[in-house]
Amino acid sequence: MLFWYVRHPEYPAFRKALLEGYTAQVETPTRALDALDTLILARATTYLGWAADRPGDETSEFLEAEVLPVVVELARSYLDRSGADAAAPDADAALLERRGATIGPYSPLFYNRPLHFVSGDGVWLTDVHGERYLDAYNNVPSVGHANPRVADAISAQLHKLNVHTRYLSEPIVDYAEALLGTFGETLDRVYFTNSGSESNELALRIARHRTGATGILVTDFSYHGNTISLAQLTTGLEVSEPFGEHVRTLHVPDLDTPTAGDDETLLAEALAGADTAIAELQAAGHGVCALLIDSSFSTEGLPRLPEGYLEGLVARVRAAGGLIIADEVQAGLGRLGDDWWGHDAVGITPDFATLGKPLGNGFPIGGVVTTAELLESFSPSNMYFNTFAGTPAAAAAGHSTLLEVEERGLVGKAGDLGRYVGDRLGDLASRHDRVLASKGRGLFFGLSLVDAEGRPDGALAKEVVESLVRERILISKIGPFDSVLKIRPPLVIERPELDTVIDALDRALTTSAAAGGR
Repeated sequence: MLFWYVRHPEYPAFRKALLEGYTAQVETPTRALDALDTLILARATTYLGWAADRPGDETSEFLEAEVLPVVVELARSYLDRSGADAAAPDADAALLERRGATIGPYSPLFYNRPLHFVSGDGVWLTDVHGERYLDAYNNVPSVGHANPRVADAISAQLHKLNVHTRYLSEPIVDYAEALLGTFGETLDRVYFTNSGSESNELALRIARHRTGATGILVTDFSYHGNTISLAQLTTGLEVSEPFGEHVRTLHVPDLDTPTAGDDETLLAEALAGADTAIAELQAAGHGVCALLIDSSFSTEGLPRLPEGYLEGLVARVRAAGGLIIADEVQAGLGRLGDDWWGHDAVGITPDFATLGKPLGNGFPIGGVVTTAELLESFSPSNMYFNTFAGTPAAAAAGHSTLLEVEERGLVGKAGDLGRYVGDRLGDLASRHDRVLASKGRGLFFGLSLVDAEGRPDGALAKEVVESLVRERILISKIGPFDSVLKIRPPLVIERPELDTVIDALDRALTTSAAAGGR
């Protein structure tokens, strides 16, 4: 690469092709790729030093004409970039100030030093300073950042036509047929929305209309959206709305909790809690309208459920006249591996599957998948119309994303990679005292961290997250104590990139001032 540098007009393409070929054959750490320009400069100056030690050599003319300008250009570029990096905090501070003056200071940002990204490619994000980050966190770009197929499909449709659904439109019907084909036979109708919040709101409306009840069951640390009615049943983050009198909470049992006891006792206690919550709703005159759960229980910290819990919970809700809403915003579209949807992965059949984030690879689209019976019971007396939901452009985004997942075999691949990750995380957990357990399945996984006394340790989790950011790897944390590392990459991630993440976790846990190892 040294002699191609800058002076060849096709250098960027040569460099990209060479690196893609090399990294496809040789496992290459991110930090090695990040050091490439520094290494090229070092090699060039070494070469000049070697040549300078041989005066009169026949290559001196070549060195003066070709190599010296390359080294000068390399050095200038390197120094310019270093200067830009030094100025970066001031530039980002200015942008942060502008953001606060317009959006306000309360819209949250990740990490101690907010990141400023300008482009993406697959599982990689590039910031304004040219640094590349491995994205092991975001499930919105399910088939990769800037996926060409999805971007081209949206662009082509926008250049052609984009109207709402009160006109006949083939793209939305094509997409609806393809989407419903990933569900079981009973879930055979779909309402389109713009987000997971809209999807959960609509599912609750339909459930209330069908049952005549208002009582809702949620877990005691959950989040399902930001409308008023959803804020009233939010338990997983701070909201100003009062908690709904028509809502009761359920504690989700986790076999990994140190004080959990045996499986049978934990199961019995959890189901007894469900019986109590249902009885309270009925006694208060609310009845039981619906159970609303995230199929992966992500906000709750990816608990390991005792066998029979979900089946018992669903049976109790149905016996009380309630319906089941499976929130698939986190778990859906193959995230948990082997099955398209989280409710299939955990073995329940809901009355509604509510969809959002991953459907359009970044384009806002959501949906409520339900039964023909429930659609027919609601629609005649409730005209549902949503201007931007199900437009041809939204359909193009959703359908192209679905086809990418299907044709690239990403659902099965998520299962295979998840089993590999599970083995590696199990090994990591066995070597670190502060790792209570590995969590999750498929491409939604993490580590539950504890302090020296075995209590959930959110401070350590934050330290590990920040450590990985310094290595340019993005993860986050979840759970009631923010003590579970949250790793949820785009579905197109490959095994070497997962190894990069896990190796970085190992280093962070080893070097943490508090972590220790064994």
